[in-house]
Amino acid sequence: MTGTRIDKWLWAARFFKTREQASKACDMNRITSNNLSAKPSREVRLGDMLRIKNEAGEFEVEVLALSQQRGSAAVAQTLYRETESSKEARRKAAEERKLLGPIAYAAAPSKRPSKRDRRLIHSFRGDY
Repeated sequence: MTGTRIDKWLWAARFFKTREQASKACDMNRITSNNLSAKPSREVRLGDMLRIKNEAGEFEVEVLALSQQRGSAAVAQTLYRETESSKEARRKAAEERKLLGPIAYAAAPSKRPSKRDRRLIHSFRGDY
């Protein structure tokens, strides 16, 4: 095998839980291959450099192996090698999130909203 679809490879390498999510990420320009925006059908080859943005962060990886099947996490990690600069950037981002501390959320209401409250909520959201 000389190449495989990028959405299948991203799914097999466990960057996304489903192939559909990988495909959407490509459509939203969150995946670049060799500094070019990647469409879901783009071929991935050995040695390609990919930049991947997902919920876990931003990864810059080199493709070491090809696969169209999703395997265990241990197998998935053998498909790529993350660059040192990418590891360092993700580590710094994690430290910054840790320093910010827990995000303050609004306290949950103690009772159900009244009819008037619901109307205000709906008008605020633009539902009516």
